[in-house]
Amino acid sequence: MRATPLTTLRWFFGPGPREGPGRLWPRWLFLRALGIIFFSAFYSLLFQIRGLIGPDGILPAGPYLQSISRDLGAKAFWYAPTLLWLGSGPRALGLLCWAGLAASALLVFNIWPRGMTAVCLAAYLSFIAAAQDFASYQSDGMLLAAGFLCLFFAPPGLRPGLGGSHPPSRASLFSLQWLWFQIYFESGFVKLASHDQDWRHLTALDHYYENGPLPDWLGWYVQQLPHWFHAGAAVYTLTCELILVWMFILPRRFKILCFFIVTPFQISIILTANLAFLNYLVLCLGILLLDDRFLRACYRRAVSFFQPDKPSLISQSASLAEAPRHLTQDEVPVGTVETNAMDQAARDQKVKAAGWRKTYDGLALLFSGFLLTWNFCVTAALLLLLIFPELPLPTGPITALEPFRIANSYGLFAVMTPARHEIEFQGSRDGKTWIPYPFRYKPQDPAEAPRIHAPYQPRFDWNLWFASLGGWRENPWVVQTEALLLKNDSSVLELFAGNPFPGEPPRQVRAVYWQYWFTNIAIKRKTGLWWRREFQGLYAPTLEREPDGTIDAIEAPETGETPPVPELRIPEP
Repeated sequence: MRATPLTTLRWFFGPGPREGPGRLWPRWLFLRALGIIFFSAFYSLLFQIRGLIGPDGILPAGPYLQSISRDLGAKAFWYAPTLLWLGSGPRALGLLCWAGLAASALLVFNIWPRGMTAVCLAAYLSFIAAAQDFASYQSDGMLLAAGFLCLFFAPPGLRPGLGGSHPPSRASLFSLQWLWFQIYFESGFVKLASHDQDWRHLTALDHYYENGPLPDWLGWYVQQLPHWFHAGAAVYTLTCELILVWMFILPRRFKILCFFIVTPFQISIILTANLAFLNYLVLCLGILLLDDRFLRACYRRAVSFFQPDKPSLISQSASLAEAPRHLTQDEVPVGTVETNAMDQAARDQKVKAAGWRKTYDGLALLFSGFLLTWNFCVTAALLLLLIFPELPLPTGPITALEPFRIANSYGLFAVMTPARHEIEFQGSRDGKTWIPYPFRYKPQDPAEAPRIHAPYQPRFDWNLWFASLGGWRENPWVVQTEALLLKNDSSVLELFAGNPFPGEPPRQVRAVYWQYWFTNIAIKRKTGLWWRREFQGLYAPTLEREPDGTIDAIEAPETGETPPVPELRIPEP
């Protein structure tokens, strides 16, 4: 068949081939996994969103959107693409979370996957666009990018099953594989480009397990292993990220081999660190390296091993992709008894409907082709600029897509954190006795084992780890949290494990910081402690509530003298 612009467009962006190894089962598995990941993201927001960006929260969405509107005018809707423009009160925030939870659950059960993916994407983007400092994570960009690409990857229809009549397009499948490659390769490249000596000397993982955002107890045990183990793990990491991931462009056997090499890598990260849903998403993207032929062969071997005399039912259902396709009503051959029996008006109506359908399909094809091409060009440009920063590439398309976080550059753990500092909020009624506010997820009590929370993402605790890497002036939201604790703000208190000042709020609140280290096996056996820690001093200014309700800063962390009062936003009672 002669290649034309239309046939070329259909080859890339239309339904993929029905012959060959097939991708129906990998698509089915990945979409179910994506639904679970979205569910975990919205579930974690359900308990945090009011304290983070609610009207009484740390960084309220309402005033933020109003300031953008004043500065940008009509452009604000593009640069802050969120449904919270319609309202950012507690009900609106709750509705956003519940809509995302419902849509992600329906996606898991394969009900209208395209529509449910769109709802998840819109709801999650609405939070990210308004969350300010609480939405600066690479994992958020990864999830939004995967959700966007799945709008074209998922099968159409209310209950599509495997979607055998509409295989995934070549462009959407490649785009998701490209996203998987980006995450790995760019993370490996920045490790070398940063000139971090820990990666160059293979000591990057010697203290990685205790210095990450939220350690877990398995990581405690892994860190007790000798240096040669951690050096080998660093080599394995760099080899996977920089070399092995290129196998995704090779024939299917190399793709399958790559899957079995990098999957244990992701599982080991999941088990030894609480990196929210990030590694779960990367792990599930790897499923798209597999195909139907391989998965059916694995299933047949498993069935024959455990039940040698039982026929393979799933193999029969999986072969639906290879079975002759049932003719739809629009494909009934002309000349059948039913067609000949139709009167002329009915036939004219059918022809007209077919024309409208053809026009709609053509426009949809052009639209998907435009968006997927734009997305790929931006991500490819970002990769090139990462490697060759001086390359004179146009930045307009990159800037235009930036607010939607669907085309990003990635670079995980480019520079390793040399020490673990933990910020702790403390309150006092007399200025002498200081009582800490207990955290839900962060290390605090040295005798408490670090727990496994992922894929749940506690954004408040997570952000405090990032804040500890800099000063309070770069993280004014820490001081804002102090001010809200001075009035026993209920929304913010929900971010903590408890309120040490029930009833009357404290008169003073301060943020201090400690340095933490994992103990070793001998100390743990003797004392039962998982951590040892040393007090480092004030992190942010100490705030005091005066009898008239005003708030003063009474001690600065740098000098100990009285500093100027930081700009605070105190909600009306």
